[in-house]
Amino acid sequence: MIPTLVWGTGNMGRAAIRAVAARPGLALCAVVVHDPAKVGRDAGELAGLGRALGIAATDDAEAALRGAKAVVYAASGDVRPDEALDDVVRAVRAGAVVVTPALYAFYDPRGAPAEQRERVLAAVAEGGGSLFASGVDPGWANDVLPLMLTGLGTRIEEVRCQEIFDYATYDQEDSVRYLVGMGQPMDYEPMMTAPGVPTMVWGGQLRLMARALGTELSAITEHVERAVLPETVHTATMGVFEAGTQGGVRFEVRGEIEGKARIVIEHVTRIHGSVAPDWPRAPDGVGAHRVVIEGHPRIEVTLEAADEGGNRSAGGNATAVGRLVGAIAWLAEHEPGLYDALDVPIRPATGLWTEGGGGTQ
Repeated sequence: MIPTLVWGTGNMGRAAIRAVAARPGLALCAVVVHDPAKVGRDAGELAGLGRALGIAATDDAEAALRGAKAVVYAASGDVRPDEALDDVVRAVRAGAVVVTPALYAFYDPRGAPAEQRERVLAAVAEGGGSLFASGVDPGWANDVLPLMLTGLGTRIEEVRCQEIFDYATYDQEDSVRYLVGMGQPMDYEPMMTAPGVPTMVWGGQLRLMARALGTELSAITEHVERAVLPETVHTATMGVFEAGTQGGVRFEVRGEIEGKARIVIEHVTRIHGSVAPDWPRAPDGVGAHRVVIEGHPRIEVTLEAADEGGNRSAGGNATAVGRLVGAIAWLAEHEPGLYDALDVPIRPATGLWTEGGGGTQ
C-alpha cells in the first residue's frame, strides 16, 4: 500500500479523496487543508462520501508529509503559482511521488522555465521524489486522447481539441467572474485571456503533441472572442449575472507548422445557453470535451463526464483526478524524476468495479 496525502479539499481535492479511497494499492494517510474551519473534520465528510474514513484534516503540512509516499497536490495554482511550486518542491524533496494539476509550466517539463525546472530537479536529486503534472484541459483531453486518435488516421491535416462548457453550475465563483470574466463589463480584460496567458497555460500541450507527432512548432498564436450576455441570469451557485456584461468567451491557442495552424486548442465557455448561439455547443448544451482530427479519415470524438449529482464541471474534475491518482503506482515503480504525459501511461481501472449506477463514489 502506498500512503497517500491529499493536499487541498476544494473541487479537485474532494474528488481526489474519493479516488484515493477507492483505488487498490493506495491508502489515504492524511489530508491537508488551509481553512481553519476544516481542521479536524473527517476526510470522508469533506469529500462528500457520506461515510467516515478515519482521517482528520490537518493544517500541518510538514507533519502530514512525514508519513506520505505520494501526494495529490490539489490546492489551486491559478492565483498562487509561486506558493504552489514551493509546496510541490517541499513534497518532492520529502521523497514523495507528487501528482498535480496546479503547475501549468510542468505539463511539458522540457518547456518549463529553467529556474523552476532546476528547483524541481534539485528536489528530486535531494529527496528522491517525482513530479507529474496533468489534468483534463490542459491534460488528457489535449495530449493522450488526441494523440491516440491520430494513430487511427492515414493523413492528418489538423488536430483540434475543444472544451465546450456552460459555467452556470460551476462552483468556483472567483474563477468564473474574475479569471474568466463572466458578468464583468465588456471592457474588462479577464486574466485567462490576457495576451500570453493562454499560451502560458496551454502552450506546453501544443509543444508536447507536436513532439509526439515528430515535428516542431514554428509559432504559437492566440485568438480571442467575447460575447455579451443578452439577458440577466440567476445561477444556483454564483448568484446573478447581469444582461449586457460578458456572457461568453471563445479562444484558440494555435500551434503553427510552417505558418499554418495545425494543432489547435479551443475553449468555448458560456454562462447561459442564450449566449453566442453560433458558437460550437456540447451535445446536451452543458459541457463536453471534443477532439476533431481533420484528414483522412476525418475523426470526431466527444466525451461527457458527470459527477456529484450529474454536475459536468465536477465530472471533468473527476477525470483529471482519475488520470493523476491512476499514475501514482506507475510513478512509484519507476526512478525518481520529472515526468510528462508521454511518459506516464493510462492504465485500465483494475479493481475499481462498484455496485449501482453513477454519481459520487
